[in-house]
Amino acid sequence: MLNKFSVVEYQKLIGERIKQYRVNAGVSQKDLESESGVSIRSISRLEQGASIQLESLIKILSALNLEGNIDLLIPDQTKRPSFYLNDKDKPKQRVRKKEESTGTFKWGDEE
Repeated sequence: MLNKFSVVEYQKLIGERIKQYRVNAGVSQKDLESESGVSIRSISRLEQGASIQLESLIKILSALNLEGNIDLLIPDQTKRPSFYLNDKDKPKQRVRKKEESTGTFKWGDEE
């Protein structure tokens, strides 16, 4: 399991892994540019650990046939067994803050 990294460290790790995958697949940056529609400059920036647009990252993953791995990054909550144990008809749409108790509630027979 990975340690807790900074954003920059994660960017470098992702860039290194995508570069390794691209090179091992025998795909040049120019070929990846043609297949993904993402500029060589953006591909190079990604591989060096720099920030790129999310849309560009998804296009690159798709061109390398890695888009299916997005489920590993962010699993579909509806595929968890515990999801089906809930009695709710619809999945949650938003999060509500829990109201803090004022601590003044009494049952009526307390003084």
